[in-house]
Amino acid sequence: MAPHGEALLHQLHDLSPVPVYIRAHFLLASGDGKPVLKFSSSNVYTEDAGGNPVYSWTILDKIFDTYAAAHVRPLVELGFMPEALSSHPEPYHIGWPLKPGETEGWSYPPKDYKKWEELTRQVAAHMVKRYGAETVSTWYWEIWNEPNGKYYWKGTEAEYNKLYDYAVAGVQAALPGAHVGGPATTGPGPEGNASEYLRSFLEHCAKDKSAATGGTIPLDFISFHIKGRPSVISNHVQMGLDREMMNAADGFAIVNSFPRLAKLPIILTEADPEGCAACSAKLYPPNNYRNGPLYPCYTAAAMKGLFELKDRYHVNLIGMLTWAFEFEDKPYFEGYRTLATNGVDKPVLNFFRMAGLMSGSRVEATSSGALPLDTILKSGVKQQPDIDTLATTDSSHAAVMLWNYQDEDIPAPGATVAVSIRGLPATAHRVLLQHYRIDNDHSNAYTVWKAMGSPQNPTDEQYAKLQAAGQLELLSSPQWITPDHGEIKLSVELPRQAVSLLRITWPDNHDTHHTESSAAE
Repeated sequence: MAPHGEALLHQLHDLSPVPVYIRAHFLLASGDGKPVLKFSSSNVYTEDAGGNPVYSWTILDKIFDTYAAAHVRPLVELGFMPEALSSHPEPYHIGWPLKPGETEGWSYPPKDYKKWEELTRQVAAHMVKRYGAETVSTWYWEIWNEPNGKYYWKGTEAEYNKLYDYAVAGVQAALPGAHVGGPATTGPGPEGNASEYLRSFLEHCAKDKSAATGGTIPLDFISFHIKGRPSVISNHVQMGLDREMMNAADGFAIVNSFPRLAKLPIILTEADPEGCAACSAKLYPPNNYRNGPLYPCYTAAAMKGLFELKDRYHVNLIGMLTWAFEFEDKPYFEGYRTLATNGVDKPVLNFFRMAGLMSGSRVEATSSGALPLDTILKSGVKQQPDIDTLATTDSSHAAVMLWNYQDEDIPAPGATVAVSIRGLPATAHRVLLQHYRIDNDHSNAYTVWKAMGSPQNPTDEQYAKLQAAGQLELLSSPQWITPDHGEIKLSVELPRQAVSLLRITWPDNHDTHHTESSAAE
């Protein structure tokens, strides 16, 4: 594991009170284990001269041992096809980006589905032996990635369904009750084939018999991806929150159309503002949004929208994964979709730190400056800003997240937000307010890096300043407040593309609480 990546795993564990799951591509691919853009490998499977399987756990163990040391959990993506098992092994790996017409052997179906089943059984059995059945039972096992897309799968849909059947049979042979699922398709919606692919896969699981066992097809969770679409309009970035929300709405509607499957857990195994983490801003200028406060502000608005869609469609959404980690030894702030750059945390990571400070139950939180969900679904956030809120509470604290989001990344006035937090317990004679902020000047190493002259070889002193600037920052000193009949009122100046978190703590009790906020420009 690369040193910055290992450190980031520990940070992700430390920012959340609940388990953090990590999903990685290319866990089963052939090679020397060195990562490059859109390719890596474990070399777990080869064959001898007689065509007999040979298993090597060295690289895979290093990966999963690193997860274990950081106390994060794998969401195991079973892919991609080992060279010796590929039905079209040559050329096995060419390099990103591919030229039109080029394909790589790791993206093809297996030449022998029984060997594929045995590979997945061996992987699961090895993990059980190494980490224990109780631990591995908390993992999720997802079969492949984006089989309906043009890059990751060169088989038919029928071949993917067969791949799925044999994979889940192998995993559950080693660990009965293992959580298996898929199909990890691209975003459902009117474009492409993702909606029909997802629907057909669910029909396969609901109605067909397993190609591997002849019995019922296991499906413990449903996964698909949702993506926005940034573009450059008049020399500035325009985000596409509407597209990501429409992907989710269409996917939830498809799941809802299967009564037997409608209550299964849904995991959005990629939920992001766009689709290519490995596409840098140098080549794709709209992707520069990833370096600054627009990315976390977009993510706040998207998270609220997903909760609203979950409630609307009555689906069992249990997780949303961002397809963003870090690329080792790339230029500083190159504009990849990452959480950190060369060990310097980017503003978006501070959004997840904020979210990790929200625990307990989600409670009612309303804003007069919020755009209705249907407006966002129809046209995004383009005519006026979305000034909205999300709140949680437990027995000893409340957390209120506020944001001032707009798809158009252009200078604009901020907003004065009047916040009312009501229902504080009678025993809370004094409450402690901590106000965290992400904006252009807070929790933002990118601004500091640019002010330094954008160094690609920062001095030790500069690097220390960048690392400090990458941490979640309080806007002001913590403040003790006396509630008035269980209510506190605050006035917050919220710049455009800024996110605030108001965290209020008091002596432990078990009353219920109600939180409201109102916003006006």
